[in-house]
Amino acid sequence: MIKPSGIFFLVFILASKICFGQEIKCSPEGNKLDYGKINVRCTKDHVCRVFVDNNELYTEGLDTLENIKFWRKIMVLSPDSGIVNIKSTRERLLMISEKEWDIIRSEKGNLWLDSIRSFRGIDSTQKIVFTTGKKDFYQIEKAYVEIEQGIKIFEENNTDPFYAQAILLIESPGRLAKSNVGAYGPFQLMKSVARHQGLKVNKYVDERTNFAKSAWAAARLIRTICVPYTNTMLDKRGIAHCESDLWYRLLVLHSYHAGTGNVSKALDKINPTVGNMDLIKQLWQTSAGAFGPHSQNYSQVAIAAMFELDKLTGGIPVQ
Repeated sequence: MIKPSGIFFLVFILASKICFGQEIKCSPEGNKLDYGKINVRCTKDHVCRVFVDNNELYTEGLDTLENIKFWRKIMVLSPDSGIVNIKSTRERLLMISEKEWDIIRSEKGNLWLDSIRSFRGIDSTQKIVFTTGKKDFYQIEKAYVEIEQGIKIFEENNTDPFYAQAILLIESPGRLAKSNVGAYGPFQLMKSVARHQGLKVNKYVDERTNFAKSAWAAARLIRTICVPYTNTMLDKRGIAHCESDLWYRLLVLHSYHAGTGNVSKALDKINPTVGNMDLIKQLWQTSAGAFGPHSQNYSQVAIAAMFELDKLTGGIPVQ
C-alpha cells in the first residue's frame, strides 16, 4: 500500500506481447506476455492500491450495452428491490420492490405480464423475469486488498493478473463463501479441482480458505489448463488469438467457470471463424451441455464489475 500526499498515477508495464496467428512483438527479454497496464489508483479511503487497467472495455463500447448496464444496476441495488426485465436481452422494464413483485405475481399473475408484453410489444416467446438487487453480495470495496494480493501472486506465477482481479470481483468479493455446488474460497475452487492443483482438502483442513494458496492454485489452473485448452479450441478452428485481447481473456474466464469441455460444446454450437467480442456476445445467448444461464452471465457480470471498480477507484480510459 502507498499512502499518498496527493494523487499518484504509477504505471508498471510487463515485458512483451505475443499474438498467436498475428505479428509477434517482443521486448529485449522476450519471455513474458504484456498483459496491459497495472496501475496504482488512489481510492476514496486515501490509500493507493494496484489494479489492472483494460481500456478495451471502453473502446469496445461495452459500457453502452443493455445487459452490462443491467448487471451494473443490480450490483448497486439493495436486495429488497429488483428489476423486471426481459431475460434474453436484460432490457429493463420496471424497477420495483420485492414485496411489490410478490403482490403482482400472486394477485395478477400472467394478466399483468401480458399487459406489459402488449404495451411494450414484447413477443410471447420472450421470458420476463424479476432479478433482485445484489448490493449485499458485490461489496467490491472490500475486495481491494485481496485484488492487490492476487495480482502479485498471479504475476509471480507467470499468469495474467487480469484473471485474479476479475475472479475476485465476482466470485465472493471480500469474504469466504461456499457455493451451492461446493466451490469455496476467494477463487471458488471445487474440491476436486483444488486437490488436482495441489491443495489439501479433507475433513481436517481446507487450504481453499488460505488466500495465498488458493490464489496459487487458481493461477496454476488458468496457466496449465484454461489457457492451453482455450488455445487448442481456437487453433482447431483456425482462429487467430492474442492472449492480451479482452475477448480472449473473457473466453478463458468462461473456461475457468464452466470448464473447458462445456465451453468447447458452446463453441461447437456457435462455430465461430473469427475471434472478437462478437464471439463472446454469442456465448451470452448460447446453451450447450452444462453451459447454461450462469455460464452465459459469467463474463457479463465480470465486465460490469470491472466498470464498477473503475467507477469506485477512478480508473478511466486513456483517450
